[in-house]
Amino acid sequence: MDVRFVPLDLSRIDGLRYEAVVLPFFEDERPLRGAAGLCDWRLCGRLSRLLQSGRVTGSLGEVTLVPPRPRLPFDKLLLVGCGAREPFDVARFQQVTARVFDVAEGLRLRNLVLALPGRNHNRVLPGDAIRWFLDVSSERTRLEELIVIDEAEAHKTMQPIVEAERRRARAARDV
Repeated sequence: MDVRFVPLDLSRIDGLRYEAVVLPFFEDERPLRGAAGLCDWRLCGRLSRLLQSGRVTGSLGEVTLVPPRPRLPFDKLLLVGCGAREPFDVARFQQVTARVFDVAEGLRLRNLVLALPGRNHNRVLPGDAIRWFLDVSSERTRLEELIVIDEAEAHKTMQPIVEAERRRARAARDV
């Protein structure tokens, strides 16, 4: 799987042409923040209205498919519940990430854009988030391409970790 990074910026998100955007969020997160907040703004508050109505709660494992067109360039927008902010740890991160992969596989997605769970509130440090993500994704190979949305500063920490994993995987294949 090819992992690339895009800064948390609506104009950059608007330029992406991928099958889906996946937005994890906490059940006690109001208003939505990070990539979910930007997408909600672009969708004129549609995500906030889903939360206000109670049709979407953010409970752990909940996944809601929202049509993002024509305001966002994706075929699908998936809201993924992370449960409550406290406690959020490596086990919960991995559980939410595994759920994202299960849904992506069920929808037969080849590529997607993802905000890593817990990063919208800095519940997880960038280096930990990408390491934990790579741990879960090493068992999942269906996705061909993944774009991680995060702050540009976070990408500076994440990129070398992804490159090291690519080198390790390449070396393992060459053996």
